[in-house]
Amino acid sequence: MEVKGRVALVTGAASGIGRAYAEELLDQGAKVSVCDINTEEGEKVVGNLASKYGKDRVIFCQCDVTDYPQFEESFQATIATFGHIDIVINNAGIMNDRFWELEVDINLNGVIRGTLLAQRFLGTDRGGWGGVVVNTGSNISVNPYVSVPIYSATTTAIVSLTRAFGDQYHVDLTGVRVMALCPSATDSNLVRDVTKQLLSARYEDAWRRDTASSIPQKTEHVAKALIQVLSTGKSGSVWVVENGQPPREISFPKH
Repeated sequence: MEVKGRVALVTGAASGIGRAYAEELLDQGAKVSVCDINTEEGEKVVGNLASKYGKDRVIFCQCDVTDYPQFEESFQATIATFGHIDIVINNAGIMNDRFWELEVDINLNGVIRGTLLAQRFLGTDRGGWGGVVVNTGSNISVNPYVSVPIYSATTTAIVSLTRAFGDQYHVDLTGVRVMALCPSATDSNLVRDVTKQLLSARYEDAWRRDTASSIPQKTEHVAKALIQVLSTGKSGSVWVVENGQPPREISFPKH
């Protein structure tokens, strides 16, 4: 997909990878709806982006991805402003196994809600133009960390959801392609105080082993990988971007 001239809705876009996504999409000529639960930070980000790219190209929508009606309103507000949506980036996520029910609701259920809303508002079977969904997972989706088993489960589920909804069967029904981008450790705010994010303090040694070889990459690098995936990725494909290298597609066994 050519990004220039497209309209993108990005969740979790007030900070971290989501913010980098928004800026890179704008840089490539898209219009962007910055969706985030943090209104103060989100409006500040949009103010800065509007100064750089123009007020007519970026808006803010308060969006709690665990709240279906509010999530729906973000789609409606984006369409009311820009006329339609071409790209949906399900990016909002947390890593905190101590609050695992919330973690599941944001990381997995939020992606499910976003994908279903994309099919509803973009789907050719509903009068839409079709489009693309990119779900942000993690390299842990492919190689789970024993130190964060529940977080690992949510990211792994995102991959399965993407592969299933990305199948040509669903594309033929809705005209909506679905892909996943799974970054490795990135300089974002996902990990703040890991001692408070692990299910048990006993897991700290396992966390150190899990992350021993991790080399944090820049959010800007992940955002550039998003553009490559949007430009060349096929529906149902899953991509890993790690250690500052170009994104690579993961191969899965055939049925």
